Amino acid sequence: MSTDHVHEEAARSLLGSGPQLILALPFVCALILYVWAVIYTNRRYKKWPLYRTVSWSAGILLAVAAVAGPLAEMAHHDFQAHMLGHLFLGMLAPLLMALAAPMTLTLRTLSRDKARKLTRLLKSRPFRVLSDPFFASILNIGGLWLLYTTSLYSAMHENMLLHIFIHLHVFLAGYLFTISLIYFDPIPHRTSYVYRTIGLLCALAAHGILSKIIYARPPEGVTADQAEAGSMLMYYGGDAIDMIIIFILCLQWYKATRPKPAAITL
Repeated sequence: MSTDHVHEEAARSLLGSGPQLILALPFVCALILYVWAVIYTNRRYKKWPLYRTVSWSAGILLAVAAVAGPLAEMAHHDFQAHMLGHLFLGMLAPLLMALAAPMTLTLRTLSRDKARKLTRLLKSRPFRVLSDPFFASILNIGGLWLLYTTSLYSAMHENMLLHIFIHLHVFLAGYLFTISLIYFDPIPHRTSYVYRTIGLLCALAAHGILSKIIYARPPEGVTADQAEAGSMLMYYGGDAIDMIIIFILCLQWYKATRPKPAAITL
């Protein structure tokens, strides 16, 4: 039996169904809570838009697919599958879940006193820092640079806690990055469209450069052909998702700045 095969079998035994269940459980709970909140608040207020529930459900399904099931199993030994999971977990799922406006639904569900406490928390200085596009970019893209340019990627497949932490970080950093750029929920510390656009462009450049580095210098334990396929998926797949964010940001910018129709006087 080859050494690579031994390492692969060890990784499978270490990162088996346990970590998958641990990672999938929060997403399943989030789906249940979201649907419950929709049903609960529909009795008191106007109907919650169906497309938001569909968007949240789709985002949850993509996130679960990235951390549990066949794709997650393949990701242990197939870098292209790993990168597809990265696109699902760190980019597409956060985008779909941001479109679902979960904070708005939460405020609509809570009592008045609890909603005020949550609003005060959102207005706090720590949240202001976290919701800054450049800080969110550092957490998001900077984390990926550490993952793929150091031995962290290889270590992730041999340490269960590290495996769980990195996957949670990829999702949370991706979600934070998304909501720092496009606003569907109440954001007390709003930044200008110009500021967010510059932050997005810097993040796009860093993401693109990283994909080219992966192509030229594969992460530890990844073969050259796997790195080439994975980096191309990262580059083109990431651009496709980023185009959606760019479109939404430009649309919101246009709606916010377009001239209002002049009042008709008789």
